[in-house]
Amino acid sequence: MKSALLAAALLTAALASHAQTASAAFPYEADGSAAADASSEYLAAKARWHDELAAFFRADQQQFPAPGGVVFVGSSTVRMWKNLGQDFRQVPGIVNRGFGGSTLADCSLFARDLVVRYRPRQVLVYAGDNDLAEGRTPLQVLESFARFANAVRAELPNTRISFISIKPSPSREHLMPQIRETNNVISAYLNRLPDSEYIDVFTPMLGADGRARPELFRSDRLHMTDEGYRLWQSIIASYL
Repeated sequence: MKSALLAAALLTAALASHAQTASAAFPYEADGSAAADASSEYLAAKARWHDELAAFFRADQQQFPAPGGVVFVGSSTVRMWKNLGQDFRQVPGIVNRGFGGSTLADCSLFARDLVVRYRPRQVLVYAGDNDLAEGRTPLQVLESFARFANAVRAELPNTRISFISIKPSPSREHLMPQIRETNNVISAYLNRLPDSEYIDVFTPMLGADGRARPELFRSDRLHMTDEGYRLWQSIIASYL
């Protein structure tokens, strides 16, 4: 009981701290103390994801997306959504910038490369479960999301930011408490963030027994089947 109360207090404090920056162009480490670390982090991440970033830039050279579109960014769940443009064909300017295995921390580092440069009217983010699998805490994932929002809103103050909740992958059932907590704290943060929203795909992916619906996942019990993507399409469509 005491540990639960302590966790709640820490989460409340973190949310309050981030909420204070929400109406002020999302300053992050405004004293510059994180600038050098962020730069070294960025360079390391850029080297790690060189091939994926190079593929995006080649695609941009062939046909650069028009401004005012809708960017989907995040991990392999986004990258593997092959019919993304077709599933939302009524929405002009869909851009898929998912890169498999990525974390929300990676997305925050590449916010300018994968979101800001396209000047979209809306960005939808799916990431966070890989962060938890690598040992990060829900508060650290929240921090990464806040950094992502800061970077986007600093240059695109009118762009809508939508977070797709972390899904309940059967292969990561052992992380379910952390997944629920991360979804909860990011949802609470978004309640204080103008022009933003939390899209709950977590709940509809659970069966009556409270566990993930197996038909929504491939044999690896991590990535989604076509049925899983159809469910996501039906949920997300109303937010675009």
